[in-house]
Order: sequence, then C-alpha cells, then structure tokens
Amino acid sequence: MDTLVYHGPISRTRCEELLSKKNKDGSYLVRDSETIQGALCLCVYKHRIVYTYRILQTHHGYFTLQTSQGVEEMFFKNLDDLVKHYKKRNQGLATHLRHAVKRKEMLPNPRVPDEAPDYENVDDTSEYVEVLPS
Repeated sequence: MDTLVYHGPISRTRCEELLSKKNKDGSYLVRDSETIQGALCLCVYKHRIVYTYRILQTHHGYFTLQTSQGVEEMFFKNLDDLVKHYKKRNQGLATHLRHAVKRKEMLPNPRVPDEAPDYENVDDTSEYVEVLPS
C-alpha cells in the first residue's frame, strides 16, 4: 500500500474532512481505529457519506475487513493486496476504491528510533568500527 495513503491516528472527524475536501466518489484513506487498539480503518467516500470498514490483522499476519454475519471473510497477505482487491467493482464496499487521499508528508516510522544507537567504546574519529569475534 502506498504509505502516504496511511494517515495514522487521525480522528474520524478529520478523516471525513479530508475525504469531503476531495469530493470524489471512491476517494479513500487508511487510518488507525479510534476504538480498537491495533486495528485500522479503511474509509471510503460516496455521495457525501464516509463509509468506514475496520481492517483487522489475524494472528498469522493476514489482513481482513470486518464483515457482517454471513458474509465470507477474505484474507490478504498485506495491505497492498487488500487495497488492490477493493479497487475492483462489486467487492462488497459502498463503492470501489478509486482516488487515494494521500498525506503531504511521511509519518515517522514507529519502529525506527529517533536517536542514533548508543555504542560504547567507539572512537568518533574512526571511519570503521572493529567487530571482534565472540
């Protein structure tokens, strides 16, 4: 998935503002769920209404949209595959995904620390660090 489509922990209200500003049916973005920690929301705009679909991740790492009872669940290896699938018509959403609403800037990756790692006994003037066998 284009990482600029992921908007992080924005509110539902902010999401609706962004999609309404685009004002095109099939506009979409992905944001963090406000109610379920670790879940994401796929938000889709159609006829001035924003439809929100919860994206859950299984214990095996697959992604799925939370469905109504009786609707077959589909599982995807990654978010790219999920988005690609729902770009096709008649896949169960209010409308198919057509116009990605992208962020203007990259979000910091929460898995990468802001500071450089603290290495002990490293001479700052040296270009190389010696690695000794253990």
